Amino acid sequence: MLVRLLYASRAAAAVTPETIESILAQSRAHNPALGITGILCHGGDVFMQVLEGGRGAVNTLYNTIVRDPRHAEVALLHYEEVPERRFAGWTMGQVNLARINPSLLLKYSEKPVLDPFAVSGRASMALLDELMATAQIVGRIG
Repeated sequence: MLVRLLYASRAAAAVTPETIESILAQSRAHNPALGITGILCHGGDVFMQVLEGGRGAVNTLYNTIVRDPRHAEVALLHYEEVPERRFAGWTMGQVNLARINPSLLLKYSEKPVLDPFAVSGRASMALLDELMATAQIVGRIG
């Protein structure tokens, strides 16, 4: 049974390039063995991440993230059973929203900043779909 989980969180401390690289390196090292794929978006102190894979593996990883001291205010935005993966080509793709045209963010929210806490999970997934369609996600495998 495949599931897709989307969550948002705030950084518990200042976000540096080293913080992002640490999260991505950890994901890319562990996710393939767990059968988990997905993407990580970050902007300012906000993270938004999609995890896809088996129900047990995704739920376990999400619970680990909730307890991770690097994350605060973790919020589940969307959870669904899916017939196939949307982000199968990424062990953990990355989008730095500081490099995205603000009008794209404004299309899905009240302000041109990443604030998944202020929009629906559906709007956040639509933003991710558009980022994928416009090749804004880096770190593709294969």
